[in-house]
Amino acid sequence: MKTVDSTRLIVVSDIHSNHTALKQVLEDAGDFDAAICAGDVIGYGPEPRKCIDTLKRRDFKCVKGNHDQAAVTADTTRLNPRAAEALTINRGLLEPKHTSWLGRLRENLTFDHENAKIAVFHGSPQFPTDEYVYPAEAQRRAEELLGATGSDLLILGHTHIPFVHRLEGRALMNPGSVGQPRDGDPRASYMLVDITECGFEVSHRRVEYDIEETASKMHELRLPASLADRLYVG
Repeated sequence: MKTVDSTRLIVVSDIHSNHTALKQVLEDAGDFDAAICAGDVIGYGPEPRKCIDTLKRRDFKCVKGNHDQAAVTADTTRLNPRAAEALTINRGLLEPKHTSWLGRLRENLTFDHENAKIAVFHGSPQFPTDEYVYPAEAQRRAEELLGATGSDLLILGHTHIPFVHRLEGRALMNPGSVGQPRDGDPRASYMLVDITECGFEVSHRRVEYDIEETASKMHELRLPASLADRLYVG
């Protein structure tokens, strides 16, 4: 819980053009002092422009994910066929200002916030946009990954599976996916980080949203039907 002497960060990842889910996450989060996105703002879903506009308006610090990169380069060869098809449709929905914003995103961010050094990658420090670091591997490699960045808090995305591993006052975390969860829970996933003089506290949040609304918009755009169906499964 945020206190008078704490500062609050909202941490999201893998929004994937699901603005309906993003709206509910921001409503659930309430007030926060800083905002972080670990990449993949677009892809899969129906509303890439709205997602980008919302992140810009709310002043999110954001790194580039593999889908974001593909939108800039038009190279979908590293995506599976359904993801590539959705990405091509997403690219067609973007205005030049949105593509330009995606192109300016960095592959990593490292910054100090209050008394914590924070590092953000979509994949990993070694492979910033592409490596999948799943929960068990993250636990096994926590010292290595935190040491590689010298950070107190290392934030990853890409897997769509949330976790927090704490190690001697530091933490390695993945907030899960706002727009396409893959851990068997269809609710949007994100995290809040409250930083105090004594350290930080991480809270994992799940938020229900109108999946039917997102799925309907996906069908209207003729996005792959299986991508809409999987939203109900998580």
